[in-house]
Amino acid sequence: MELGGLPVETDVWQGVWISVACRLGAPGTVSALLPAFEAHARVFHPAVRYAGDDDIEVPWAEVAAHNGTRAHPLMQWHTITGSWDAQPPELQAAVWDDGPAEGHLPVAVAARLAAVLAGHTATPQDCLFGRWDGYGFDLPDPDSPPRMPLRGNHDVVLVRGTVADAVRNLAPEPHEQSANLWWPADRAWCVVTDIDLTSTYVGGSAACIAELLATPGIEALPARPEDSTAFAADTLNPLPGGR
Repeated sequence: MELGGLPVETDVWQGVWISVACRLGAPGTVSALLPAFEAHARVFHPAVRYAGDDDIEVPWAEVAAHNGTRAHPLMQWHTITGSWDAQPPELQAAVWDDGPAEGHLPVAVAARLAAVLAGHTATPQDCLFGRWDGYGFDLPDPDSPPRMPLRGNHDVVLVRGTVADAVRNLAPEPHEQSANLWWPADRAWCVVTDIDLTSTYVGGSAACIAELLATPGIEALPARPEDSTAFAADTLNPLPGGR
């Protein structure tokens, strides 16, 4: 069996170190998503502005500046836009047309991220990718292929490839879905795109995260294991009304 053209990996216990670390992490924090590393970063999925047939990436910082809100490591999309809606309010329509992808790392960002991470592992040709098993567009058998257990019923099916395969679509057409979890065989770093979040978390060496934070085309800020991932994590910008 394959997902996205990559062979399914049946030895899911190769990821037990992640499962154990995340189960020990405090609920609702980065430590519940990602094992502890020397350094961590939060990668913000870009919003989109349409320009004819082109989709222009819009950083969260640009949206925050337009709205007079503050861009910072714990910002949330709804707090910098002042709205719970997926589509922009009238006064923001010139800045963005569609919000950040939820639970999916856009291909262009995945490519840039993979290019950085490939230089910070001794095993760039051996990488494991996990995709959540609950999307419903395939995997009719609940037991086959075996799933790697993760807390919160976020179990994943594993496939094996190279770091560069982070750009692959792991869902059958016309669906599009990135890996929700990936790491190299030497465990030098780990990437998590939680199914409920509009950002991706990365853990690795200090040098790895420093390069990631400085890479053009990746909007990222430092993160800590104790950082909240909750909707109310942003205490610097007000929550929108209506909920």
